[in-house]
Amino acid sequence: MARPRRNVMSSARHQRRRNNNTISTHRLTFTLLNTALALVTTTAPTINAQEFSTIAGDTSTPTTIGSCASENIVVNGCDPTNTTYCDQHCSLFGSTYLTDKCCKHVNVNANLLAFEESATWIPRIEEFHKCTGANVRLQYVVGGEDFMGQALIDDVGENDDESSGQGIYDAYIVQAPWLPPVYQGLTSLSPYIKENDKYIDFMDINQASRSAVSFDGEVWALPLDADYIALGWRQDVFTKHAEAYLEKYGKELTVPTTIEELVEVSENLNGWDHNGDGEADWGFCLTPQPNYFQAFVAPVLQTTLRTCEVLDGEYDCSRGSQTGQNIFFDVDNMDPLIFNEGFKYAVELYWRFVRSSNCQEESLNGGKCDRKTAFPTGRCAGVISMPGTLTSLLEEGGKYAPPPENRYDNLEADEYWGRRAVFPGSKKVVDWTSSGTPLVACEGVKCPLSKDGVNYSPFFSEGGESYALNGRQSKPSATEAMWDMFTWFAELPVGEIPLSGVYRRSQLSDEAIDLLGEQWNNTVMADDLGNVLKEYFRTEKEGGNPVQDLFIIGFPQYNDALDLELHSNMIIKDMSEGGTFPLDDEAQFTERFNEFTNALALRYEEVHAQQDGGTLQQLELWRGALDLRPSKSQQDICSDLLATDQNAFTKLDCIKVVQLKDLCQSQKSDVEEYSPGACDTGRNSTVIIAVLCSIVGAGVLALVAYFTYKRYQSYIRIRKAHEQLMEATLNESVRSLHQLDYPLHLVRGDEFVDEGKLMRHEVLRNTHKLTVLDSLSDVDSFIAAGKHVVFFSHQWTSFTAPDPSGQQYDVMCTAMKELARRNGWDESLKDVFAWIDYSCIPQANPSTQNLAIRSLAAYASSATYFIIVAPETHHADLDDKCDLDTYQRRMWCRAEQVCHSMRNGTEGMYLAVDKVEPIVKVKNDHFEESLHVFEGELTCCRLEHKGMGACDRQSLVIPLLGLYGELFRAAHDGIKGGNTDALSSVEAFLKEIEKHQETVFPRTFQRVMWRKNKRVTEEVLLFGDLIDRMRARIKNGVGFAIDDEKTGTLSTKGSDFVRHGASDFLRHGVVHGASNNVHIETAVGNISEHMNQA
Repeated sequence: MARPRRNVMSSARHQRRRNNNTISTHRLTFTLLNTALALVTTTAPTINAQEFSTIAGDTSTPTTIGSCASENIVVNGCDPTNTTYCDQHCSLFGSTYLTDKCCKHVNVNANLLAFEESATWIPRIEEFHKCTGANVRLQYVVGGEDFMGQALIDDVGENDDESSGQGIYDAYIVQAPWLPPVYQGLTSLSPYIKENDKYIDFMDINQASRSAVSFDGEVWALPLDADYIALGWRQDVFTKHAEAYLEKYGKELTVPTTIEELVEVSENLNGWDHNGDGEADWGFCLTPQPNYFQAFVAPVLQTTLRTCEVLDGEYDCSRGSQTGQNIFFDVDNMDPLIFNEGFKYAVELYWRFVRSSNCQEESLNGGKCDRKTAFPTGRCAGVISMPGTLTSLLEEGGKYAPPPENRYDNLEADEYWGRRAVFPGSKKVVDWTSSGTPLVACEGVKCPLSKDGVNYSPFFSEGGESYALNGRQSKPSATEAMWDMFTWFAELPVGEIPLSGVYRRSQLSDEAIDLLGEQWNNTVMADDLGNVLKEYFRTEKEGGNPVQDLFIIGFPQYNDALDLELHSNMIIKDMSEGGTFPLDDEAQFTERFNEFTNALALRYEEVHAQQDGGTLQQLELWRGALDLRPSKSQQDICSDLLATDQNAFTKLDCIKVVQLKDLCQSQKSDVEEYSPGACDTGRNSTVIIAVLCSIVGAGVLALVAYFTYKRYQSYIRIRKAHEQLMEATLNESVRSLHQLDYPLHLVRGDEFVDEGKLMRHEVLRNTHKLTVLDSLSDVDSFIAAGKHVVFFSHQWTSFTAPDPSGQQYDVMCTAMKELARRNGWDESLKDVFAWIDYSCIPQANPSTQNLAIRSLAAYASSATYFIIVAPETHHADLDDKCDLDTYQRRMWCRAEQVCHSMRNGTEGMYLAVDKVEPIVKVKNDHFEESLHVFEGELTCCRLEHKGMGACDRQSLVIPLLGLYGELFRAAHDGIKGGNTDALSSVEAFLKEIEKHQETVFPRTFQRVMWRKNKRVTEEVLLFGDLIDRMRARIKNGVGFAIDDEKTGTLSTKGSDFVRHGASDFLRHGVVHGASNNVHIETAVGNISEHMNQA
């Protein structure tokens, strides 16, 4: 578990270190732990190692780090075939990971940088050396964790500068707040974890610790610990005062379960004698730090990470859309979450708590208030702390524990003086869905995860320790050796791992807790820890509500800002002056609170401004740290703010990120509201203003006639604009069938199989493993040359990765091989090309990714084969089952099927759900369900379109309308030519559409949106009468002519329905016609635009 914490480094010290990057490295202390190894028995090989002693770093003279890296430590005679030796040294603690790695890393030297000493390092490194032959050198940073963050930057280098970093070390012990500035220079551990998950068992690690080390959909460090805020209480004190407490206050003295009770008990016990010296003692003790205050804020501000639904009378919050709740900044505009009654409530309670603590004496005259010096005196009734320090406070003989003479140990056999408990929750919470975000009672939908009217939200401060690997300068051999050591650690008992604590769910089993009790020689403490962590480690499905720390660049500066304004300038300042501020005076407290929050907001703005990219960049990072979906680029954030919060649009300086002209088509009313005239086309659309007639006799009649005529003109213009809008939509749908907005990228079948997993687009691109087709004519030529395009349609089984278990990938490979076997293709798969979203759509650049998504329908309809990949697996983050049923419920999955089948029929469509029967042809009527695209589930609708311009349904109008037109034309031309038999599949589609036209192509739909913090439900035009208009066009033989030679698109005339085409398919928030006020919207604009042009 975590070790004692030091205060977060000040901004001034941080800046000085940034200006003297090399000095901090020169001040490191080398601790080289390669001890001389004795000769083993004569039956074992002899291993000679050079012995090193501890070398103290000289702060004035640079340590020659390079000389150690170049030492040639020779390990001779290590024989991996000597099973006696290998079994003896590679099967320790019941672990099996190293059994096949005997002598694997002979002569490999690796350097490890850490910030805290542990006696366990020496035996573990020696054991790893004896087994593998690796020479691991451990070095500590002078000053400990306060200097480790800068040391990490110095060695790895910052994200945006690949040339920076000294590259001395191969691996690091890190904390999550240090990762954001450097993670791009570390090695992504995702592929390593997948390969070794039998030993790592990543999902066994608690959710908060996993999230803390994940950025951009990759895992960058391997957790070995979990840090959180917990409560310690003195059972001896509670027992001693029980009767007197009941008599004085009329209630039993019990362990607090709410922050309200915690403050009340601390205040009530303040002034009582706990240690028997006849002097008045304190309530609970603490060290005033931002993270302990944030533990008070957490249960008031965060009630659920996902929207909830009622199932069997209970709230289920595991499957809903993300709420974006946190305790730091608004995820839409980066406003600090401090201007609300909930934050004020937490400040008041915390201030009262500090006033009843050790700080009432220790802070006088500028003294330091510290739980580590206060608790050993026996004057504290309890304490709040991080887990590692809490153990040192509560265990018998602990570094900070009160000795027996300062305790009252008259307890029962199954009791113990130092107890641990879940940090209390709150009976009051912020209602984020109501205007003004009021403070309300914790009940019902306002508090869906509550227990007995209490909201619990454990705060995982700093995230705990983790292992990380240098990804820029480390040699592969050193990286592999350090990974093997870290993976081996993952299998060891908690007490045998350096710096580790309980951080896995499996470590909470009865057997594991019993073992921990034996190690501590204290079953009560072990049981307490197990009970606390069973609550803290609950998943979202189990009702868990963990609160994440602020893992973005600038973490220490944000904490410094809060520490300064909350403690130095307000609470501790008051305590040093005798604690005389009238907290019970509402008017004075409100005035002081407002001064505090205004000053804090200004300091936060200063921290934003100090970071590259300013507030907008920090907002993008914060959303990424919280892993919010759908992810948003800075352009997406600004476009949404233009529609919902134009003050924030200005504050975040979005005008430097987006071009207003580019938004005139999709957000014209928003652009005009923000900058009138920005969308002016310069055309002569001036409306003739009426001139009053001066002729008295005929003036009235002329005026009536004039206004009647103008009203008629307005009616004609509206009707004309509507007709133009509808015609433009029809024209756009036809045009979209014949072009690609982004080239089609494919992976050759043999290379797809050889990769061993789904590979990221950029990796394949940089290794030249993508085949690129720039136009639809290229696609047609490609297929005509005997190539086969297989489109894999699947659902992502993690919020950050497409296929973390690898099950879907395995099914894809098996399906491709079976398809080749059945069709008699070359089994080398060199003529088979696969399309899969993660590999064929850009993942890093939002702009190019958007273009590719716009062409998704073209990709699906161009493929010769379409395979639905839906094996039964579990969602890595929700632990829900994913299968064909969940796949078929998704609107986008249905849309992909329809885009293929409406052009190619169902002949080339297969299901792939397991390896037993690799592929199964879909039934002829399979399209009947998928055809009902708009009855599928959409993320944007679950989010109620918060921060979005329009609904994803609207983005499907153009491609589906065009596909329907092509389908209807094929049937119509076939009927005229007497070739109806060849078009049976076409007629089946049309028959199903005609039967259910109102649901297949809804005329309108109900859209729920949020505008200026108000929930609005409106009926929005979707297809309207476009389907009828398309049919009329085709019957009249106009409006569907395409020059085949220029576009490379084959005609669908007659029976030639099955072909390869394209559609301008938009998805994932790429919308058309988004407007705040106009409800008649299409993919090519809205009616107001066409009125201006009419």
